[in-house]
Amino acid sequence: MTSIRVLSVGTDGSRESMDAADWAAREALRRGLPLRLVHAGEGRRTSPPPLDVDLPRRAVLDRTALQLSYTHPALQILARRRPQPPVGALLEAAANSESLVLGSRGFTGYAGFLVGPIALAVTTRAPCPVVLVRAGSLPQDERTPEGRFRPVVVGLDVASATDDLLSYAFETAALRGAPLHALHTWELPPLRSGVAGGAPAGDAAHRESLGRQALSGALRAWRAKYPEVEVEERLLYGQPGHHLLKSSTGAGLTVIGRRADAPRLGATAHSVVHHATSPVAIVPHT
Repeated sequence: MTSIRVLSVGTDGSRESMDAADWAAREALRRGLPLRLVHAGEGRRTSPPPLDVDLPRRAVLDRTALQLSYTHPALQILARRRPQPPVGALLEAAANSESLVLGSRGFTGYAGFLVGPIALAVTTRAPCPVVLVRAGSLPQDERTPEGRFRPVVVGLDVASATDDLLSYAFETAALRGAPLHALHTWELPPLRSGVAGGAPAGDAAHRESLGRQALSGALRAWRAKYPEVEVEERLLYGQPGHHLLKSSTGAGLTVIGRRADAPRLGATAHSVVHHATSPVAIVPHT
């Protein structure tokens, strides 16, 4: 059987999952994909349930599908119930989706972080890109006051920049007609014990020059493949997490990578998914 190309979104009837579903609907239309709504079993709760948790699962799916069909009449919507707990159900959906969208507070409502434990567990294990959408995100948040799509920001480690990460970032920018801001950071190595003074100015200039060349080299083939995408190369000194969080405040989407074989997110990715103000796409790569 030929598998259908689809974008999936987790939904449980809560406010954050509805905001994620609406974002996913717009993205599915941009990509020409059907949207699959995934509603899982309750699993174990660590906080009070959503107000409408007493609704049957079918009613949650039907209500979500109905609301989306009113707002996006051209969208093809598929509704799927899964009896297993949320993490397993969402990972199963991710295994045959082009991407998976989740609400930023997960399914627990735990307010200490923007990302709940279920969303975090799925993000670190999903084989496809996972997009985390903040509760309260609105369609107009994607655009500038002039009506243009806000930039797609992609964080790059030029030493290990991958085709999967850059393909997702460039394609997303192209579909939106948005500029792409490619961000890479550099730092001087720590001073060796017993060495007085800071790093020579020439060493800093040399490292910055190498970083700029590496960033341009990593993007060259993708610029040629997507000539319509306006690309801004941003080489910045300092910690990547700080600059990505700062850049996310004006972004329509922030794109970062994660190693597919790593058991958890790295420090930079962990900071971004918990604290970025824009939706965040986490793209697995080898």
